[in-house]
Amino acid sequence: MQALLMGGQACVLYGAAEFSRDTDLAVLANADNFERLRAALHDLRAHVIAVPPFEEKYLRRGHAVRFRCQDPGAEGMRVDVMTRMRGVAPFGRLWSRRTAVELSDGTQCEVMGLPDLVTAKKTQRDKDWPMVRRLLEAHYFQNRDKPTAAQVRFWLRELRTPELLLECAQRWPSAWRAQKRHRALLRLLRRGGEARLAAALNAEEWAERKADARYWAPLKAELERLRHDRPRRQA
Repeated sequence: MQALLMGGQACVLYGAAEFSRDTDLAVLANADNFERLRAALHDLRAHVIAVPPFEEKYLRRGHAVRFRCQDPGAEGMRVDVMTRMRGVAPFGRLWSRRTAVELSDGTQCEVMGLPDLVTAKKTQRDKDWPMVRRLLEAHYFQNRDKPTAAQVRFWLRELRTPELLLECAQRWPSAWRAQKRHRALLRLLRRGGEARLAAALNAEEWAERKADARYWAPLKAELERLRHDRPRRQA
């Protein structure tokens, strides 16, 4: 099955979180892969806990399908499945730049690549933005002594910590100059000070939050219709 771990557990593996009970998966949207996913969920005795139902058409439109596991080895664990997210590349590209992580028991876990995970975390939810910041800080501190050119570009485009952005510009000035056309707030790094930079970062965050709210508005409306139309359970 082609599936990528994302969400909180992916953040744990990247060193930006300590614990997450839920499992979030991005999966390839085709019939064969969905059948493999169905088999895996069956083994976990996982059942849909909300709307929409587990149907390909809803996943392709951008909905998440949520399950609760009842197998004794994973009892109570929630699994959220998606195939499409705002601003995130198609699954084929996600798969080509995934990160393979070996777990403590020797199992290999396919994890959404860090840049894609950061993009997926840019939502309207309050809890996601501190996580984005921690993901980027962890990656920066892990790699800043001997970074690749691609890593430096990634930091300049995505870091959300004023002090680290200033440090980036000072350490790699040619990269900073090249990236200014991609991220307007980088122009503040040498003339606006940290206060103006912090305000620009906040404005950037709120622009993403509003874009995410607009993206989800029709999807939420569809969920409300599904909830309204769902047959009531018999007492």
